[in-house]
This record gives sequence, structure tokens and C-alpha cells, in this order.
Amino acid sequence: MNSEGDGPVLEARGLDKSFGGVAALRRVDFTLRAGEVHALVGENGAGKSTLIKVLTGVHRPDAGEVRYAGRPVAFGAPIDAQRAGICTIYQEVNLVGSMSVAANLFLGREPRRFGPLVDRHAMHRAAGELLAGLGIDVDPRRRLDTLGLGTQQMVALARAASTDAGAAGALGRAPSSAPDGNTARVMIMDEPTSSLEPREVSTLFEVVRGLRERGIAIVFVSHRLAELYELCETVTVLRDGAVAHTGNLAGLSRLRLISLMLGRELEAVRHDGTTTFHPEQHAKPGEPLLRARGLTSRGTLGGVDLDVRAGEVVGLAGLLGSGRSETMTALAGVAGRDSGTVSLAGRELSAGAPAAIRAGLVLVPEDRKAEGLVLNLSVRENIVLAALPRLSRFGVVSRARQDRVVDTFIRRLRIKVSGPDQPVSELSGGNQQKVMLARWLAMSPKVLLLDEPTRGIDVGAKAEVQTLIDELAADGLGILLVSSDLEELVEGAAKVVVMRDGTSVAELTGARVSVAGVMDAIAQGGEGSASTGRPA
Repeated sequence: MNSEGDGPVLEARGLDKSFGGVAALRRVDFTLRAGEVHALVGENGAGKSTLIKVLTGVHRPDAGEVRYAGRPVAFGAPIDAQRAGICTIYQEVNLVGSMSVAANLFLGREPRRFGPLVDRHAMHRAAGELLAGLGIDVDPRRRLDTLGLGTQQMVALARAASTDAGAAGALGRAPSSAPDGNTARVMIMDEPTSSLEPREVSTLFEVVRGLRERGIAIVFVSHRLAELYELCETVTVLRDGAVAHTGNLAGLSRLRLISLMLGRELEAVRHDGTTTFHPEQHAKPGEPLLRARGLTSRGTLGGVDLDVRAGEVVGLAGLLGSGRSETMTALAGVAGRDSGTVSLAGRELSAGAPAAIRAGLVLVPEDRKAEGLVLNLSVRENIVLAALPRLSRFGVVSRARQDRVVDTFIRRLRIKVSGPDQPVSELSGGNQQKVMLARWLAMSPKVLLLDEPTRGIDVGAKAEVQTLIDELAADGLGILLVSSDLEELVEGAAKVVVMRDGTSVAELTGARVSVAGVMDAIAQGGEGSASTGRPA
């Protein structure tokens, strides 16, 4: 443990940090003790990521100090914090896709022999032991970018865990230590479960509890309240760059926690932190607006049938690798279809994304940075990107029309920006997601395909997006929704289509639209259940 006994292992005192005149942190105090799992929560833009980056040497504070193991520190770069024993797992997987799993695990600290030569045998052996110890079944020689997002996130966890004494021992060397020579360590986890399936989440929690038992201090950032209450003892709430609350989590109700994050009372939020939806209040669904039959695609889909009606929210459920995202990209024309048909409003769609978009079928993809946003463009440019032809006359784009569209969606989605010309790369993850959603809503679509629309979004923004989805369905829009959060899925959907192994195996309606019903359908594939069935 650290030299101060029960004193803080990592501490922030009066931190200030601004970007372009906008305050990201304002007099922030934060205390983390050894063997503690400390929740760090707040809306997107509240300052969580900035605080983490100041603590780990990505940013220098404008004022205040960081103390580690009882001493003031000023890390010049994240590698300095890592060498001192502070490891970070970011929400977006921050690894090298073109390298092997083993090379990523030990990047920058490879075992060597005969001077500069990397001992690949030792590295592969240590990587295999580390992965097996965490319950991760993957070949350490495999290229990282051939793995799914969930597996990549587990590799990122393994990399962070590999700086611990156990992994260092597997490489045959002594573990690194904190500045005072002891073994005090910190692990910061920023949305580590956002891409994980339930089995992987359970594995992660077991790892976290094991780290805690060894005295490692853990900062845990998650927008899933159930995870926080299951895992964390202490919570710090940030709002608008300042500390709104810090203390024990057990004595804080979920509704009160959300209110502290938002700075207002939430009459429309249930006790479990989710918005109450009433699918039965939607516009009465008519004939299918979107219909897919026998959809197969490049070996990833083996036969998908589904219907989405006007005014209906349909959930698409299944474990990671079940074909949920592949179904979305095939429907949207992003991925090729080997066989099967997709029709919109009774007309069969030809292949390709342009045809789908012209017909009114648009996709908001899961990976907003790689597949959605143009990070070096402004918020304004990202929102109007798809709608530019509609906003032009005789080839000239009207700035006034752009402004009306952009201002409307910034207000409607409550996108936190310093102005519409702010680079989208400077926004928090949740606000980036809102910008991408705004882009496609500006196209006035008939059917909206939403692949993990609330991934990485805080509780307040999630409630707003969920409410917006409900409103869009009430206005007659058809919505197909993918979410790894089963509670979110069943709350918002009137019907759930369950995927397994690239095939739609069940359709749940009525009372079967529940977490238990979805899990049962995933396990059983709908067999023997009279309340499930394939679309007609």
C-alpha cells in the first residue's frame, strides 16, 4: 500500500482546465484510496474525460495539483503515468489494429534477448497466460483488427492488467512500482463494458474484484447505473466541470444520483434510471414499412426475416457476433446481400447505400468515429453533410438553410457545443453521437436503423435520445434498434427480433418483450415457445 497507510493513493486538488476559453474543469477535488472502486459519473461534457486525462498526463492542469502515493506529480505523458503504475482503459479501444494481440499487450515493454531483439516466444507465452487468466479465448498471434469490438475491449483490459505484478512476473521481470518504491497502483476504466456481452461483463467484474482485493485502486466510469451499484463503493459526480457530489454510493438513490448529474429533478425518469416508454401509445402500426426476407450476406448472415411498421420501434437482440450489426449494414446497403429481399413501403430496394438513402432508409452506425463522423470538420458541416443537395438551389448551398437545420437539431438534441463551427473532434462522445443522429434526422427518413445509439452516452443524454426515439415513432417513423443493454431494448421496443448465429430465430411480442424473454430466446432460439415465432 502507499506510504500514507489509509491515505489517498491518487488525489486531485483544485484542478482547473480550459480549452479555448471554455472551462472543462473548475476547482475539482478528487480522492482515490487503495483497494477502492470509485465511480466517476456525469453527463457527457461534465469533465470526466478531461479529469482522467489530467490525472494520467495527457493534459497539464491550468491550476491545482495531482498527488500520487502521497507526493505531487506532473506526468509529462501517459507513458510516464503508466510506468508509475497508473493504467487506463479508454472507452474507444486505443490499440494498434494491424499488430497481433500479443504485440498490443506488451507494446513498448516487449521482452528482449540478445540486446534489441524481441523475444517473441516469451511474449506469446506470457500473452497466452494473461489472456487465459482473464477468461479471454483468443490466439495471441492473431491480428487485433480481425476481432470484434467486444474482444478488442477485453484485450485492452488485459493490456492494462498486464502492468500488474502477476503479468510482469510472467515475463520474468520485477514489477514496476509507484514513485516511493511501493506497489500502490491505480487502474482507470472509462466505459469498459460498452462493447462487451454479458459473459464478458461478468469476467470483467471478476477481474475488478480481484484487483481490488490486491489493493489496487480503481476509477470506474460507466453510464450503466446497475454496474455502478454492483461494483462501486464511492462515487464522485461531475457537472459542468465541477464536483457536484462525492461520497458513499450505497446511500444514494438512483433517482438522486441522476438528479445530481443533471442538476435538475427528473419526473420522467424511473427509479432504475430509464425513461418510461409506452409503445402502445404510438401511431397504430399498419402494413410493414420495412420488410426483409431470407437476407444473407457474405457468410455473416444465414437468413434474416423481419418487419418494421410505421410508428413501431423494433428491437434487434442477440449476443455479440449474432449478426445484429451485419443485419443493419445489409439492410442499409452498406454491406452486399448474397440473397434475399429488402423492401421499403412496398417497393423492393436495389443494392447499395445511395438507393437506400434516397428511398428513406438510413443507418446510424455503431462506431461513430470510424464509420460516421468526419472528425476534422465542424459540427455544422457534419450535421448537414448528407442533406447538402436538399439545401442547395442551382448548385449553390444556402447558408441560411444550413443554419436553420443545424440550430434546430442542436436545440432538439441538446448538443453541447461552444458554437456550430466548433470541430466535432472536440466534443464528448455522447455529443458526437448526437451530431451523427442529427445528420440523418435532417434527411427526414422513413425508417431509421439505430445501431447502439446510446453507447457511451450518459444517463441524461440517454434519456433524451430514448425520448426522441419514442417521439419519432409516434410521428410515424419506423425504427429498428440494436442495443447491448437489454433493459433499454425492451423498454423502448414494442417487438423484439432475436438473432443467433446470423439468423433471426424468434420474434417476441406482448408480455414476452422482457429481459427474461429475450435471454430465453437467445438461449433456446425460440424453440418450444408458443409466444415466439417468425414474421409472416
